[in-house]
Amino acid sequence: MKKIGRKIYFDKETGNIILDTGEQMGSVVETTLQQDFESYKVLSERNPETIDVIYLPYGAFSGDFAECSGYRVNLQTMELEFSYPDPNDPESPQEFIKPLSQEVEELKQRQQFTEDALLEIILGGM
Repeated sequence: MKKIGRKIYFDKETGNIILDTGEQMGSVVETTLQQDFESYKVLSERNPETIDVIYLPYGAFSGDFAECSGYRVNLQTMELEFSYPDPNDPESPQEFIKPLSQEVEELKQRQQFTEDALLEIILGGM
């Protein structure tokens, strides 16, 4: 079964999302940018020079997309940033931050590094 990741089209000036094609699975065929501009009205109404696209592998940031209240592209890093609802105040606007899944992975790596360093200190001191 073929799996195709998302294509996220965004405004080059603002980083705002114009179109998220979503993920596809099954008897699907990847489309070209030209085909997308012909197929999606929101793209065909825009000047292609003002739009850029990010390709994500199938399943990338799936938890972040499920939990977020919004997302955009950071134009300095060209990476996605997400906003997440505050469980104590779901109506308040939230800041855009790097994906929480990425934060968790970085914290796991730092924790492992710290544990390894402590183990080295303990065993090295004997």
